[in-house]
Amino acid sequence: MRPASLAALLLFVSASLFAESAAGLRWTAPQGWKPEGERPMRAATYSIVPVAGDTGVAECVVNFFGPGQGGGIEANVERWRNQVLGTDGKPAAAKVDKKTVRGVAITMVDASGTYTGMGGPMMAGKPVPGYRLIGAIAEGPGGNVFFKLTGPAKTIAAQQKSFEQLLMSIAPEK
Repeated sequence: MRPASLAALLLFVSASLFAESAAGLRWTAPQGWKPEGERPMRAATYSIVPVAGDTGVAECVVNFFGPGQGGGIEANVERWRNQVLGTDGKPAAAKVDKKTVRGVAITMVDASGTYTGMGGPMMAGKPVPGYRLIGAIAEGPGGNVFFKLTGPAKTIAAQQKSFEQLLMSIAPEK
């Protein structure tokens, strides 16, 4: 094997085996998701390349605010629901599911419509139609970890299995 090929192989193996962690939980980002640099209040940020024909930003943000911080499960489900509006300007219909992965309780939210983001003075963008939000709240031993995948609807549909793969990789730290 040539040195350049070996270096590429090592980079691939290390990236595919690299797990991130917060609140006593570990997860592994899907292949093709690009880890971004550190940002305030985020445990991780992954950028995702939009599918052909989609424009806009697609990313998965992972937040951990500290033990007992960030609000409860239901409050965050409601907050996410309110960030996606239907054609009537009201919160879009959202699918909410619960599951357990390796003993970790996870609540999931899935909504499509006009994405308004977080709102408030820190949100500089305008509402964007044709977006989708898939969120998950994992209940870690050190607090809740919030995973939020947002972007153009076709891109998020193409990344849904990758997001589910990320959720299935969640495990308590040993």
